[in-house]
Amino acid sequence: MRDRTAMQQLRLHPECAAGPIASVEAVIEATERGCKARFRLNGDITRIKIPVHAGSERTDFLWKTTCFEIFWQPHGGAYYREFNLSPSSRWACYDFDDFRLNSRDAPVDAIAISCSHDQTSLWLETEIASKLPLPAKVALNAIVEDQDGNIQFWALDFSGGKAEFHSEVCRVIELNGANQ
Repeated sequence: MRDRTAMQQLRLHPECAAGPIASVEAVIEATERGCKARFRLNGDITRIKIPVHAGSERTDFLWKTTCFEIFWQPHGGAYYREFNLSPSSRWACYDFDDFRLNSRDAPVDAIAISCSHDQTSLWLETEIASKLPLPAKVALNAIVEDQDGNIQFWALDFSGGKAEFHSEVCRVIELNGANQ
């Protein structure tokens, strides 16, 4: 398991071609109400698609373009929760009983997303108010679409084969309590 207090370096999936983003970093911490996370893309931000800012609302299919993801799996079972977080401030949250099994909208009290960028970096910060049991194993992921429609998949770790963020292999951060 990795140190959860420092920015974690995500890896580009080996089947993805190099693109305008050179590196991705992320960090997460548990809070009394849920969690907080930060993601940072480094590279030529002018060459990626950044969803236009919109009202904060639940929206499906955010993963089809540039977005960030958190997978949260409490210890002691196969259940997990997935958060999709768009630079637009839109979000999605799903519960699964097991690997991609019985997907359904998950309850969320609130999700706040802020995003800023310049030519070389993009920052997305989120604060999530949702019941997130601890201890848990957590994954932090990024999907980046460039202006030509090419997609890069970034994660802390990958299993063999195609990029699969739902794999437990991606969940390498161990969280045991609030403010960790």
